[in-house]
Amino acid sequence: MPQRRDFLIQALAMGMAAQTLPTASTGVLAALRPSGGAASVRSLRRQDETILRLPSLGDGYKMSWGADDRQLVVVNDGPGWLNPPTKSFKRSLWSIGGGPTDATVTQLDGYPHVDEAGEPEDAPHYHGHGLLAVGGRIYQFLSALDQAAERPRRWTAAKLIQSDDGGRSWRNQDGTSPVRWEGWREQSRKRLAFFNEPNGCFSLLSILQMGQDYRANRDGYIYVYGPNGNIDGLMNELMMFRVPIDRIPNRDAYEFFGGWAGHGVARWVADIGGRKPVHVFPRGWVNRSNLFPGDIVVETWLPSVVYNEPLDLYMMVSAGTGCAPDGTEFAKPGYLGFWVSATPWGPWRQVHEEAAWTPGGDPAARAYSPQIAPKWIAPDGKSFWLVWADLKGIREFSGNTDRTGTAGPVTPEETAIAESALMRRAMPGYSFNAQRVDLDIG
Repeated sequence: MPQRRDFLIQALAMGMAAQTLPTASTGVLAALRPSGGAASVRSLRRQDETILRLPSLGDGYKMSWGADDRQLVVVNDGPGWLNPPTKSFKRSLWSIGGGPTDATVTQLDGYPHVDEAGEPEDAPHYHGHGLLAVGGRIYQFLSALDQAAERPRRWTAAKLIQSDDGGRSWRNQDGTSPVRWEGWREQSRKRLAFFNEPNGCFSLLSILQMGQDYRANRDGYIYVYGPNGNIDGLMNELMMFRVPIDRIPNRDAYEFFGGWAGHGVARWVADIGGRKPVHVFPRGWVNRSNLFPGDIVVETWLPSVVYNEPLDLYMMVSAGTGCAPDGTEFAKPGYLGFWVSATPWGPWRQVHEEAAWTPGGDPAARAYSPQIAPKWIAPDGKSFWLVWADLKGIREFSGNTDRTGTAGPVTPEETAIAESALMRRAMPGYSFNAQRVDLDIG
């Protein structure tokens, strides 16, 4: 079942040939300290004159601020910053030193990355998503799709991996090593953090970021967000759970947001069946069919949530996909929204909305997967940097098979380099794009 990158590879071949401890899990828990900062944010402004592009190739770009003061960043479906791009990774992990204008990037070689060329086509593909550096450890949730062929493939599983030594070595959720990639018959709730949950909820995950090494946290929990499913009406429903920091690998310790008990107090429940949306995004921004046969539902409405410590507020950004009348993705610019809150669970107040997200004013932009860089928040909290990938050109490229050439790549390394060159030409924004965003404080 070919996916998006497989289509690009096939096109290349054609071209070359022709060319704190928890309380009771069902109890009502007090909210965190109310924040005055969330109430003071009136709006925000994206500063297009600051847009820059770091020379990576891929997407995802989930980030966390590590204990060593470097920013960890995940890259999916590409060589990342590998130069020359002799490999293309299904997922890889990098660390960024410095700021957006003087960034230095290093690959974490100990991370269990997988070369596209070395992974069987019919195997489950685990994509890197929710990432957290906390207490000197690193945790990551990786998401996997089902085997559907008659409809877009859906997210149905989330695997947890962990590192105790800054990313030099990694273990499975149960503490064993090396990291194993469960095949179709091995996938189960015993081995994975989430598997075949109701509607496919909690298969696509993002983790709240709270300062360097999570040091701004005061209540001893991590908070994790994910869509309630894979289709419009579910994917726009944002769910969340929490777990004590010292029990992250213990699935039985997860507590799900179960609604409100009034006055900003959240109710947490142990039963996933009792989950309630913590926020609902607009409908109409989830693709229901695909440009490429067997491709995935785009990661629509997977938010990036970061604590702004100087202003004592929580910031959330999320995006919807601009779809064609036939339901295919990236037919038009997507939706971009920002929200703020006094607590990790809201209520979330919207402070910015764009029904056509066009960075730099480019109407051809197909920006998606926005991320707030947790380290790149100004000392006064009044500005931060937004990161995204852009699939501008993907629809034009999908219909263009008229490529000519006289000789093709010979070695796997040459093939990877040629594929990367093709992708850069077809989708020049398929990279680490960033710009400064300024908050309007009232």
